[in-house]
Amino acid sequence: MSELRVRNSRGKRRARESQGPTGDAGPVLTTAGGHLNILSDSDLDRIHEVSLALLGDFGMSDAPPVVTDLVCGAGGKLTDEGRLIFPADLVTRALTELRRDIALLGRTPRHDLTLDTTSVYLGSGGAAPMILDLRSGRYRATTLADLYDAARLVDALPHVQFFARSLVARDMENDRLLDLNTCYAALAGTTKHVIVSASSAAHVAEIAAMCHLVAGGTAEFAARPFLSLNINHVAPPMRFSHEAAEVLVAAARAGIPCMVNTFGQMGASSPVTVAGCLAQSNSETLAGMIIAWLANPDTPAIYGARPMVTDLRSGGMAGGSGEQALLTAATVQMARHYGLPNSTIAGATDSKMADAQAGFEKALSITMAAQAGANLVTQAAGMQAGLMGASFEAYVIDNDMLGAIRRSLAPVEISDEALDPKMITDTIRSEGHFLGHPQTFGRMKTDFLYPDLADRRSIEDWETADSPNINLRAKQEATRLLAGHFPQVVDAALDTALRQAFDIRLPQSRMRPP
Repeated sequence: MSELRVRNSRGKRRARESQGPTGDAGPVLTTAGGHLNILSDSDLDRIHEVSLALLGDFGMSDAPPVVTDLVCGAGGKLTDEGRLIFPADLVTRALTELRRDIALLGRTPRHDLTLDTTSVYLGSGGAAPMILDLRSGRYRATTLADLYDAARLVDALPHVQFFARSLVARDMENDRLLDLNTCYAALAGTTKHVIVSASSAAHVAEIAAMCHLVAGGTAEFAARPFLSLNINHVAPPMRFSHEAAEVLVAAARAGIPCMVNTFGQMGASSPVTVAGCLAQSNSETLAGMIIAWLANPDTPAIYGARPMVTDLRSGGMAGGSGEQALLTAATVQMARHYGLPNSTIAGATDSKMADAQAGFEKALSITMAAQAGANLVTQAAGMQAGLMGASFEAYVIDNDMLGAIRRSLAPVEISDEALDPKMITDTIRSEGHFLGHPQTFGRMKTDFLYPDLADRRSIEDWETADSPNINLRAKQEATRLLAGHFPQVVDAALDTALRQAFDIRLPQSRMRPP
């Protein structure tokens, strides 16, 4: 692995910086992670060796013919047991040749996401079938209109940096309508990068056609890929999901960026130890990366191992646990070991509402993922109930949290101005404090990110204001944004063309203020 490690080390500490979307005065928020290392290099090498053995000696089952043909044509083989073998030299060749220069772009350049070795971006995601209704405060089934609302809410929140489909439009009659209308609602709701999914390979071509129409042509979309696909190509343990694997091949051949995702459940569909779970998840993810690369050597494939923790008392997911935070950080480190652009899940709280439990579970897992250097952290905003529920109130609260996490990624300035012993001693001898010092005043806005919702008032001022809590303020802010923020992402002519080409079910009347 030495050659891969050298490749990964190039530009390892280059920090990418971006001003806030509004251009307002404030701290420059870095996107540089990779400060947290759970495992040693020898640990990572050992996991890699076990992954090679799993892929080369045991292999993957249930490969569709298109996958079998690709792998066998590149030196793999199909055993009498029906398992597809990935020899070590094929894995090594793919790891050497897979693209590292991947950017996921927005409809406007200010939302571009460059996935280099340290960049961290925090966004939405999930496939929740339920939403916590803002008015009733109770969960109900999700709709296409809810998905559109989620997209435009994310569009307005500066620290939610991309929009991955976060809920399922359960009012769509079939998978085709679901896939195409999800794509439309997301693209109509935000100028940020969009991540959706496809239920079958046949739908990939239609999603690509929609993107080409929005972009103004095939070449235009290829130059600025503003949409990518979440593809869960594995049904663990070590078994392909037949249709999803076909989607992966179709997406790679269509030039659509692919999130190559795996979802082993530690202690259920993968080993109960962190190390064993990492080895199996890594094997399954590498299998998908190799398939995408064989289908199209230039494909933007993103390593998406995201193993989840099982609560062994009940068999349910424990996405807010300390074990989950540890496992996620270690998984991210494995991707960075290869120098591969990567994505992961963090923020999968088990709480059903935006309460203290949700706060500490989300903050722990997202911070560790960001510090470990995850390029894309999905499900970082708005998700509740172990990813089974979404909450607009939570989106707004989580935006505050994500701003603080992004600020925590900043490097510490070591400069003559920051370390001035004469200034320190002179100020202590004169004023005796630094509150009125020009340096303090000058850096008040440039060095500090102030929250929108978190309450920093005195007890007296808070009581005078009728003691509001963050949930009340978040509901008010979500309601305000949803009542007035209708981004004109798709103009009238393009919308007409989209509706003529596709069966769009979101009424135009729902896409403007009442």
